Order: sequence, then structure tokens, then C-alpha cells
Amino acid sequence: MTKYIHMGSLGRPHGISGEIVLDWYGVSPFSLQLTLWLVVGQSEPRAIAIETMRRHNGRLLIRLCGITSREAAAALKGAKLYTLRSDLPEPEEGEAYISDLLGADVFLPNGTRLGCFSHLVQGACVWSISCDDGREILFPADPSFIRVLDPKAQRIVIDPPQGLLELYSKE
Repeated sequence: MTKYIHMGSLGRPHGISGEIVLDWYGVSPFSLQLTLWLVVGQSEPRAIAIETMRRHNGRLLIRLCGITSREAAAALKGAKLYTLRSDLPEPEEGEAYISDLLGADVFLPNGTRLGCFSHLVQGACVWSISCDDGREILFPADPSFIRVLDPKAQRIVIDPPQGLLELYSKE
């Protein structure tokens, strides 16, 4: 289990006063009020606070304390926001934090190993599954297609929508 949970990634700047587009992965907006930790590239996490937040054209725009210009916001593009795992509630039965599932083996209901959960596609509720033969499968992570999430065993069982796997079959 990791100490930090990746909650969102910073996108492009918006306007000239330091606002930044935020791709937020947290389900609950209360987590935006927690202490956030900013990681730029390979830097060590540093505590940072959100000064303002608003929705614009379906996107979340934030201004971080101390970021007051477009140039300063642009320098943070691609940076990640984390929160301490200890600040978040424990997942409910059948739920898990994505960070606990990364690298987990992904199986089909019949027991066939499909590959491993590689990463979450940014800005979408889509998982990238890396297959042993080098293929990447983009899986819509809708709860109706997920049968088992077992972070302790690093095991996920999915039942993909009809026709999805055929899209990725080698010919």
C-alpha cells in the first residue's frame, strides 16, 4: 500500500491569472479540501493548497496558492496531485483505490489471464490493460463489467462488453 494516493493531474493553463485545468480522479469533492501534495516530474511531494476552484465548460479549473501567472501555471502542466492515504476513508466492500490495483493481474470470468492493469487513461474512466503478447486493451471501467477487485491478491476479474476483445484480436 502506498503512502500517497494519486488524486489528479494538472493540465494546461487557463487564462492569464494562474488557473489550471485539473483532471480530478477523486469521486468525492470533499477530498479537494484535504492537504494536497504536488509532484512535478520526479520531485519530492510538497504540500500545496487550492486557492480557488470552479467549473468551466465541464472542466474543473483551480488556482493553487502562489501560482499567479499563466507562465507559472504552464510550468506545472503534467504535475500530479496526491493526498495521504491516511486522510482518506477505507474503501467499502468491493471497492479499491486505483493505486492499489495498478499492476494487478486481469482475468476473464472463465479464469483466462488477459494481462495486467497498467494505468488509468487520463481524463476518462478507462483502464489500460497490458497483455502478455504486447497488445494494449482499453477497458471501460464501468462497475457492470467488473466482477472482482482484490487488491490484496492483486487480482481483477472483468466481464468485458460483447465484442470488445474481438476489436483487439490479432489477425
